[in-house]
Amino acid sequence: MKITVLGSGRWASFLAWYANSSGHDALLWGRPGSKSLRRLKASRANGYVELPPDVELTDELGRALAFGEVILIAIGAQQLRALLSSFPETPKAPLVLCMKGLESDTGLRLSEVTAQCLGDVPVAVWVGPGHPQDFVGGIPNCMVIDSADQTLTRDLADSLSSGLIRFYYGEDLVGTEIGAAAKNVVGLAAGMLDGFGLTSLKGVLMARGAREISRLAAKMGGREITIYGLCHLGDYQATLFSPYSHNRRCGECRISGEPYDELAEGVATARSLMRLSETHGVDLPICAAVNDVFEHGREPRGALAELFLRSTKSEFYL
Repeated sequence: MKITVLGSGRWASFLAWYANSSGHDALLWGRPGSKSLRRLKASRANGYVELPPDVELTDELGRALAFGEVILIAIGAQQLRALLSSFPETPKAPLVLCMKGLESDTGLRLSEVTAQCLGDVPVAVWVGPGHPQDFVGGIPNCMVIDSADQTLTRDLADSLSSGLIRFYYGEDLVGTEIGAAAKNVVGLAAGMLDGFGLTSLKGVLMARGAREISRLAAKMGGREITIYGLCHLGDYQATLFSPYSHNRRCGECRISGEPYDELAEGVATARSLMRLSETHGVDLPICAAVNDVFEHGREPRGALAELFLRSTKSEFYL
């Protein structure tokens, strides 16, 4: 199969590497002038992966869209609308959104952004736990592919599975997208706990995080149980504990005062979740605390103390 990857960052470069190593023809596109693409062209490596010579690199979007029988998109969530709007024509190949987030200005899920920009194009999402550093080192994991079309979901999952990544079939696009996006917000909270030396509270954070996001997913037409799968709870180890997690590290640096320049999608996602909280009438205390710290500059210790010292209630209603 011919696979196009749109994006040239760490996850996109891994996807091109993975497609190639799984026996597919791979092409990676980066925007004109991209420093990451220029680095890959110069050395075929970027500190995460080393791309073999038969992975084509280009900054020509028309060439990239024409190449792929499947098009994987791995860019920052807030850049998706601009990228899709720049397409010279609507692609015939299915799009697979390999990123986790919500559009901050609208609160839309990324599949909804795609539908607004391109109409009825086949679209799926690829989410779940895993970091390029682990995969390239041969450490396997399980992930999820989901879409509104179960035939597309199964075809993609079966075609892209390998000994390195086993894909499960998702059956709840709403829940899968919300869960995948929201886990980054919980990751920011976990990093703040690490920064204060309160790692012992991560167990409470995990239980409460999954519970509040499951309520939101249900209100939005998804299934509560989806949040307890790989899209959210199953991704907590990679997001709340891993040294490779950008969101966890960003939260930790907020406490230590160290600068942090990597993309942490959870910051924009927290803003979006506050919009959804109001729209759907769902209380999201963890997301609200994170948003208060990162959006409104609230003192983190007070925000976390208030979060964990809320009024006593039944455990079921965490």
